[in-house]
Amino acid sequence: MILPRGVRPMLATAGALPPDDPAWAYEVKWDGVRVLASVQEGRLRLASRVGNDVTGGYPELAALGAAVERPVLLDGEVVALTATGVPDFGLLQSRMHVRSPSAALRASTPVTFVVFDLLHVGGTSLLDQTYDDRRGCLEALALAGPHWQVAPAFLGEGAALAEVTRAQGMEGVVAKRRDSPYLPGRRSGCWVKAKHVHRTSAVVVGWKPGEGGRSGRLGSLLLGVSGPDGLVFAGHVGTGFSGAVLALLGERLAPLRRDDPAVPDVPREHARHAVWVEPRLVVDVEYTQWTRDGRLRHPSYKGLRDDLDPGEVVRE
Repeated sequence: MILPRGVRPMLATAGALPPDDPAWAYEVKWDGVRVLASVQEGRLRLASRVGNDVTGGYPELAALGAAVERPVLLDGEVVALTATGVPDFGLLQSRMHVRSPSAALRASTPVTFVVFDLLHVGGTSLLDQTYDDRRGCLEALALAGPHWQVAPAFLGEGAALAEVTRAQGMEGVVAKRRDSPYLPGRRSGCWVKAKHVHRTSAVVVGWKPGEGGRSGRLGSLLLGVSGPDGLVFAGHVGTGFSGAVLALLGERLAPLRRDDPAVPDVPREHARHAVWVEPRLVVDVEYTQWTRDGRLRHPSYKGLRDDLDPGEVVRE
């Protein structure tokens, strides 16, 4: 059997956590990189959310191929865990952009593949089956290894999970309808993500030169998100950067320069001295709120997202 290629992950809708209800299963929102993992004839292939092959970036997961006897297509998240077992996206940044990590990097920042769905097994597609049916088949695989595990699910106990994850400093909870099928590439109300912190992805549309200690380097990023008629300006972020991050962003943005902004109606104070770029890079930021005019308030840079398609980045 040949497993399907090009399947895109099902996406959750941001919203309030559904009240405790046995019709819902509640899972931890893992703060990592979404991947679909295919195992066939003992070989593992990892595809990012946009379909890129990222297998080489996580060699410690290769042994999963030999641990599964039948062809499978798994959905999950690659995470880097702290000493207390909490996923840390900042920690994962040192692995996300490296395609052939050294032994030293693998030792200092190991990754774990947290599996939460099963889309195909053997010669059978499970896409049309319910969450409960897919979950039963996933648990029957008994996946447990040094670098992979099945995500726990809690039936009808969302409030307790939200309290625990908040106390542990985790990102949030995802609620999933137990009678829902898997909808590849679609954002569905059958999956609801409730975050403890305000975090969003945004597209880099330009940057402004730094001043003082950042003179001669990037000072802030100008951001956009997709609206009904294309990209719209979402403000700027100038905090949360290390020296290494500033150097990386400078390298990635240099070949993307363009003469005019890819977003309309950029306020004069942001347009002054701006260097415009093609909207191809996506970053994550934390923020306090959205302002009435659609700007991010007090954003802080959290990481570069090579795994996201700029065209799919919307305001959350």
